[in-house]
Amino acid sequence: MREGIHPEAYRFVVFKDMSNGISFLGKSTAQTKETVVFEDGKEYPIIKLEISNTSHPFYTGKNMLVDTAGRIDKFNKRYAKKK
Repeated sequence: MREGIHPEAYRFVVFKDMSNGISFLGKSTAQTKETVVFEDGKEYPIIKLEISNTSHPFYTGKNMLVDTAGRIDKFNKRYAKKK
C-alpha cells in the first residue's frame, strides 16, 4: 500500500440494513451523528444502508423488489399512455 493515502481514524460503527432491519458491527471512517446501543450493550454510531449482503438478491438468491423513493411510481407516471 502507498503511504499517506489511507485513513487512519477507523472506528467501530453499526451498519443497519433498512430493508430488513438486520444490524452488524464493522469499522468505518464515515461520519454520522446518530448512535444506537448494539447487542453487546455498548453505544456506537449508526450508518443506515438501503441494501446490504443480507438483502441483496445476488447474495440471498431471492428476487426482492426494493422501491426507494417511489421509483416505480415515477416511471409509470412518466411513461403512462395518455388517454
